[in-house]
Amino acid sequence: MQVLQVISLLIDYPREELLEAAPELRTLVRNSELSAAQQQAVDDFITERTSTNLMDWQSEYDSLFERGRSLSLLLFEHVHGESRDRGQAMVDLMNQYQQAGLEIDIKELPDYIPLYLEFLATQGEDNAREGLAEVAHILAVLAARLEQRESNYAVLFQSLLELAAVDVDLNDVRQQVQGEKRDDTPKELDKVWEEEMVTFTGNDATSTCPTAQNRPAESQRRDQYIPLNLDQLSNVKNAADA
Repeated sequence: MQVLQVISLLIDYPREELLEAAPELRTLVRNSELSAAQQQAVDDFITERTSTNLMDWQSEYDSLFERGRSLSLLLFEHVHGESRDRGQAMVDLMNQYQQAGLEIDIKELPDYIPLYLEFLATQGEDNAREGLAEVAHILAVLAARLEQRESNYAVLFQSLLELAAVDVDLNDVRQQVQGEKRDDTPKELDKVWEEEMVTFTGNDATSTCPTAQNRPAESQRRDQYIPLNLDQLSNVKNAADA
């Protein structure tokens, strides 16, 4: 399910290569399993985002996903918070990656959503849908919170819910998050800094700095999987423009 790789790239930290590869990504979306309406929504997202100043985009990205925990791109943070159960969940997910024959860069936590989507893209359509269904409740909450902040990143998570093909009442989720207190204000961020940091894997392995380079290696299981490489897509575009 190659569209998962596209959405993974779009949810990841925006880079210059993403701007250059926009036409190719739009083509992949148009040929994907998404409905026509959702294809258009993602296409609009790509067009709008890649037409803006990259630094402005990166700044907005940081303000959304790097401040507070309500929009964290780490799956288990929404389930376990900073409890010890999260550490065990990390180990279990990493074992799942390894059993599938994946070699993952240890600089990214295994529950980082773009990385999880890259994994699912290697597992064939049925397994990918099942993997999305397992985290559908988290995707729905993120979609609703992004809608509340009037961010078009919501369409990416709505697309994942559609691909999961599960019955999630987004209206119900919207009502649940409606009265939530924002956790990205200076006051709330100060509280977070005062809390003790919990280390799960030790040293630099806990770094959550987004990077599009942490991808499954070539030796992995590749069910219907063709790796997307932004640099290669950019080179194709540049060659065509020459």
